[in-house]
Amino acid sequence: MMMFLARRTATLGITVLLASFVVFLIPYVTPGDAVRKIIRTRVAGDVIDDSAVQALTVELGLQDPLWVQYLRWLGRLGSGDMGLSYTSRTPVIDQVLPAFWITLSLVVVTLGVAAAIAVVLGIAAALQEGRTADRLITTVTQAFIALPEYWLAPMLVLVFALKLSLLPSAGWEGPASVILPVAVLALRPTSYFTSAVREGMLDALGAEHVTAARSRGLSYSQAVWKHVIPNSLLPLTTMVAVWFAGLLGGSVIVEVIFAIPGMGRLLYDAVLNSDIPLAQGGVVIVVGLAVVLTTTADLIHRLLNPRLRMHHA
Repeated sequence: MMMFLARRTATLGITVLLASFVVFLIPYVTPGDAVRKIIRTRVAGDVIDDSAVQALTVELGLQDPLWVQYLRWLGRLGSGDMGLSYTSRTPVIDQVLPAFWITLSLVVVTLGVAAAIAVVLGIAAALQEGRTADRLITTVTQAFIALPEYWLAPMLVLVFALKLSLLPSAGWEGPASVILPVAVLALRPTSYFTSAVREGMLDALGAEHVTAARSRGLSYSQAVWKHVIPNSLLPLTTMVAVWFAGLLGGSVIVEVIFAIPGMGRLLYDAVLNSDIPLAQGGVVIVVGLAVVLTTTADLIHRLLNPRLRMHHA
């Protein structure tokens, strides 16, 4: 197990470094000259003096080799310096952190709701395999996938905010502001989580150790609670981590529609305004956390699964 942990830690470090290099390359793969973009955000007019371009190039160290620029950028990033926003001229970290905590709150609530619903529905569907309840749960949850956020969000606003005046249509002012965004974001993970729990339950019900426990006198309900349900929830740990990472940067549509000042909205505005440092800061936070989360979920999955734990012992 220690060798496995060492390998995973080394892989994590390499992955984070590679991801950071890809993020660093954003200014070089986006259309246009980064220096001229910066100048356009600082001065009015379309005519840009070449001497100003040259001076800013030297000021930013862009005349240095790419690897020197990367190491310098990585060093600043390690000390918490993400640079200044092109548009606001304020530190990127001061904009990224508040947005990150808002999106983090939204994602935690979303996945908590999705997982809770999925566990109940998945268990119920598996215990009623092939019956009406199973078919109904499977059909309804699969239908969730076909509902795009860009359509569902305006519909919910139209009904619950404008028509019934029950919930706010936009903003991030309190618990009521969370309900509609969470309802929109939770549908897809609920569908996938329910399917995973159902399949995990069916696999666990047919496992040899469950049959052996029944033969030793354990009742069906006791076997389900002690052996089947815990084992059926193992795949959910990995799925939650993957969705967690995806929703951190993938909630753009929902945050824009509901005017939530989170990471999705921040990245959207950064791209719209060609604000490269802000985009870099947001992406590096999302990607870094995504790598850490998926690795942690894999470790937890292996620690909780006796067969995998013995294999890597």
